[in-house]
Amino acid sequence: LQNMNIQVEDIRIRAILATYRKRVPVTEGYVEVKDGGTWKQICDQHWTMKNSRVVCGMFGFPGERKYNTNVYKMFASRRKQHYWPYSMDCTGNEAHVSSCKLGPALPLDLERNASCASGVPAVVSCVPGRAFAPSAHSGFRKAFRQEQPLVRLKGGANTGEGRVEVLKNGEWGTVCDDQWNLVAASVVCRELGFGSAKEAIPGARLGQGMGPIHLTEIECTGFEKSLTDCKFNAESQGCNHEEDAAVRCNVPAMGFQNQLRLSGGRNPYEGRVEVLAERNGTLRWGTVCSHGWGTVEAMVVCRQLGLGFASHAFQETWYWHGDVGADSVVMSGVKCSGTEMSLAHCRHDGAHVQCPTGGGRFGAGVSCSETAPDLVLNAELVEQTAYLEDRPMFMLQCALEENCLASSAANTSLTSGYRRLLRFSSQIHNNGQSDFRPKNGRHAWVWHDCHRHYHSMEVFTHYDLLNLNGTKVAEGHKASFCLEDTECEADVQKQYECANFGEQGITVGCWDVYRHDIDCQWVDITDVPPGDYLFQVVINPNYEVAESDYSNNVMKCRSRYDGQRIWMYNCHIGG
Repeated sequence: LQNMNIQVEDIRIRAILATYRKRVPVTEGYVEVKDGGTWKQICDQHWTMKNSRVVCGMFGFPGERKYNTNVYKMFASRRKQHYWPYSMDCTGNEAHVSSCKLGPALPLDLERNASCASGVPAVVSCVPGRAFAPSAHSGFRKAFRQEQPLVRLKGGANTGEGRVEVLKNGEWGTVCDDQWNLVAASVVCRELGFGSAKEAIPGARLGQGMGPIHLTEIECTGFEKSLTDCKFNAESQGCNHEEDAAVRCNVPAMGFQNQLRLSGGRNPYEGRVEVLAERNGTLRWGTVCSHGWGTVEAMVVCRQLGLGFASHAFQETWYWHGDVGADSVVMSGVKCSGTEMSLAHCRHDGAHVQCPTGGGRFGAGVSCSETAPDLVLNAELVEQTAYLEDRPMFMLQCALEENCLASSAANTSLTSGYRRLLRFSSQIHNNGQSDFRPKNGRHAWVWHDCHRHYHSMEVFTHYDLLNLNGTKVAEGHKASFCLEDTECEADVQKQYECANFGEQGITVGCWDVYRHDIDCQWVDITDVPPGDYLFQVVINPNYEVAESDYSNNVMKCRSRYDGQRIWMYNCHIGG
């Protein structure tokens, strides 16, 4: 069909029955093709379930089902159809009907000038994935928990896209892009409840992963239930994370982007957030209360509009002149978890809007960006470098002033006292698609006497020791950082350095190392009794800077302390 130039915009599922006309997304109806500027039905004489599978996949649905043919026969007899003069013959694993073969020619009935004499229009009935299935009570399930999934997508800006990661032997790893194609990508998309794949993306274009590379040279038939059922090579010696495979899936048209707009910005990627809300029975545009508005909420807005990731969340928008008619606040108390497809799916106050600051100039705003950084701590290095040091109090004056010690340090003798410190190195990689830059401009950086340079982020990491049920046992502290490129991958140039009031940040493909022997690179465990503990590091804990993936910002280790020595083991990224 490709040679006949049948484009995707030129095919649609048109809801016929009243029950489906009101539903979003449209899952059942006539398959229609645009031909010479008019929409035409397809004759069902040569229509197969394999054809239905391909059409459903294109519209974001993982599967197809049988439907009530009698109702449609009755419908078809009532009105004249305009039939497309061809038929198609799909094998069922195509990502798009334009890849299907042309089917058998249709017999033309000259008397009635119809090319589908004994047939009726072809109908598809698609099965939506769980996230898109309308449920009886609330319209949509806000969130759903799958049974332990074996495959996930990471680092994508929009729903249904990301780097492909596979769970094997309890550890998540990536897929090498050797032989990565639309058929394999479609297996991933359908497995996750989306349609077929729009794009199979090679070369780590949606960010590099960490850890093992589990699969390479994948060969799928397109009908597997899971990517792990396809043929593959588990020996990935020739691969590195620069070859991590990703996908972009076909996702159902939910119309979410029509319920929201950005107003008054200098470009389409920024502005005051205005939402369409029902007030006294009419739909009207209004603003969102900016109280408590942050990066996570902004991420949902940018995703809903298909504008990528959030780069900033704004609590004041007086410099953007939005629509004056939309000044009043129609949504308040918004708290998102970050995975929602629409701002309306986040927790909010509902009809009882409360906003002390008021809307207008204090309406919530966002700026969006197609790319984002992604910071990940090197967990192995923490395990390898951790040790205890009993450090005399007279060498800790600077650290005491900077609040890097537990509060009991204030009562420790300066001449004879000491503190027991759990020390380790932090190596923080930027695996994303854009540089990590501090939120604050230079005017707000703070000089740190201990380190002899400016810190651009006052709370960049949390260091904590917890007991096994998650309660803090050491006070830990919030470490502030100067951000720079300590080292980079072979072909990447360093850009940021702390010395001489230089620009700060971490370039894509570089990492910032805070060595174990630097002041404050520790947790003070002087008051902690021997026992089994969890050691935890959280990077960018307040989501001050937008990242493409926050789930890899936590690193945890098991640790055993016998009163003299400490053992760190099983250090890993993620909860």
